[in-house]
Amino acid sequence: MRKIAVERSLENVKSYLNTKGYDVTDLESARANLKGFDAIVVSGQNSNLLGMHDTRTKASVINAKGMTPEDVHAQITNRFS
Repeated sequence: MRKIAVERSLENVKSYLNTKGYDVTDLESARANLKGFDAIVVSGQNSNLLGMHDTRTKASVINAKGMTPEDVHAQITNRFS
């Protein structure tokens, strides 16, 4: 099961990904340890996407600005297929 961290303001995306079987966590709760996540979904409202200047992660970062939950799901699916 893919682990996805989603910014709290994207509740609709979080709910949709849950229905698709992903293990979804609030990004704000996960910031201490982002290494275990496959993807991180952010709203794109902030130029410092993760709230830190020195964050390192191998997870794909998806900017959901202007995207529907279905679009975000398609991005995740494309990155891992």
